[in-house]
Amino acid sequence: MVWLGWQLLHAGRYWVLQDAPPLPLWNVDTALVLGIQAVIFWKMGLYRGLWRFASVADLLNIFKACFLGAVAIVVVLAFKRLNGNPISVLVVYPFALSALLGTPRLLYRAWKDYQAVQSDAGARRVLILGAGRAAEALVRDLRRSGDYEPVGLLDDSAHLQGAKLQDVPILGLLEDAPVVARETAAKLLVIAIPTLDAAGMQRVVGICESTGIPFRKVPRLSDVLEGHSLPGQLKEVAIEDLLGRKPILPNWELIRGWLGGRTVLVTGAGGSIGSELCRQCARHGAARIVLLEISELALLTIQAELERGFPALQIEAVLGDCGDPAVIRHAIGRGRPDAVFHAAAYKQVPVLEAQVREAVRNNILATENVARACIEADIAQFVFISTDKAVEPVNALGGSKRYAEMICQSLDQQAARTRFVTVRFGNVLDSAGSVVPLFREQIRNGGPVTVTHREVSRYFMTIPEACQLILQAGASASHGAIYTLDMGEPILIRVLAEQMIRLAGKRVGSDIAIIYTGLRPGEKMHETLFYSDENCRPTSHPKILEAGVRSFSSEQVLSSIPHLREAVATYDLEKIQAIFNSTMPEFSGIACEQSSDSAKVVQFPVARGK
Repeated sequence: MVWLGWQLLHAGRYWVLQDAPPLPLWNVDTALVLGIQAVIFWKMGLYRGLWRFASVADLLNIFKACFLGAVAIVVVLAFKRLNGNPISVLVVYPFALSALLGTPRLLYRAWKDYQAVQSDAGARRVLILGAGRAAEALVRDLRRSGDYEPVGLLDDSAHLQGAKLQDVPILGLLEDAPVVARETAAKLLVIAIPTLDAAGMQRVVGICESTGIPFRKVPRLSDVLEGHSLPGQLKEVAIEDLLGRKPILPNWELIRGWLGGRTVLVTGAGGSIGSELCRQCARHGAARIVLLEISELALLTIQAELERGFPALQIEAVLGDCGDPAVIRHAIGRGRPDAVFHAAAYKQVPVLEAQVREAVRNNILATENVARACIEADIAQFVFISTDKAVEPVNALGGSKRYAEMICQSLDQQAARTRFVTVRFGNVLDSAGSVVPLFREQIRNGGPVTVTHREVSRYFMTIPEACQLILQAGASASHGAIYTLDMGEPILIRVLAEQMIRLAGKRVGSDIAIIYTGLRPGEKMHETLFYSDENCRPTSHPKILEAGVRSFSSEQVLSSIPHLREAVATYDLEKIQAIFNSTMPEFSGIACEQSSDSAKVVQFPVARGK
């Protein structure tokens, strides 16, 4: 093309002016032009471009290469005093060459796009909600697939009405979806507005549900970049998309600076929180991760996932119980971690109400075991993962977690080098044993969906958000602090169930019934994030709050641990009850345990907080 353009420009000038002989087909100047332009094209990557996806960016790159080539040619030929090459040819050269190089690419792209538009007669007809950049990219992707045919778009922008996007008409507002879907015989709706907040998504999902047609959504760019979605992949609208709270945006620069090149140990590494912590630590710069997990299958699963996703990451897998001092010493010795995330715990309220001894052994004594091992090894940071149920605890889970919080704060006062940090948060969507997988299974089986009470509510967050909070707190926390997320307003479990039923394409009541079973043992009607007398303080992160230090006897908490160990070893529930009552006057609850001989019920006396 360079040779052709060079020859045509000279021939054209000769044909117009006829004041000089035509350029020969080959001479030294032509060879110089070809050599100079070839080097510039190679340096700027023009030979690597795919004609099938030629775009405006490619055309600009072509023009830049041609312009730089013209400048270089003028400089080189100037040493020969241009040698009879007219100035007019050199001026027109970059524009003419850009046209010669760009036109074939655009024609090829147009031909391929035309072929893609010729939809198969069996293609699924798609109505797209949104007419922005995401919609434009979606139209292209759908056409390329050959399995879908975009039949129209809807958008609330008045100036777009009646226009076309990639030759697909914009047929109305979002509220017109039921009518337009019927008129266009659409079989699928796609929400192509990835910037929608929770309220906006609720509105659009309601519109989609009113059509009775299946619907999907285009993933957010952040989901694609973080590996939660694939580019061009259509996703089902998940319940977390409808939460009435904006996701937290952590200070990733701070977190990467803290994690970069370091070693971390994660207990409970195969669980919902532990495994996501491992992924995020690996993603944001940790050089080595020690995985401690009691379940061999869970350990194998997270180890294999990290090895596939992060080949350069050093992984040390340890199978064992973090309540075993030898296991903790071994795990710490394998990696010499800079920070420990203690995510291992029993978390199911109704189970632990009947297993108080195990709640104490795993949630209290194992935490104390890991914490003391960190002090002995001079580990810089210990991050304890707690729960909102530790606030005004009324069940075994909340009581055991509150006791563990006090252990961490007490040990922080004694530790010379280890900094202890506690992170509290509410229910985690889609974690193992949470209400979302239960509802999903019940809906899949045709119902009914079981809710304990019409007015029961909980704070909710996603697993990635919970782990981001943990990392943010770990990177910036002060000694002995307890942090929690500003989680917005609590959500009624009944409303959550109704939304999940509708997202599954079912109608509440007629297709899937909701029945109310009554509060379970140890279950609260509502959770709180702070004690009433805790003066929460803002931190450097707008979504993270620090709880004020509550008055308690550190000496009493730590001195009671040997007695708890003795009570656990002898299954003495009455002694556990007495220790809880003396160290946590704010605790009230009922624990039930079935012995081999008879059912034994232990009542923890009610004693409200200070």
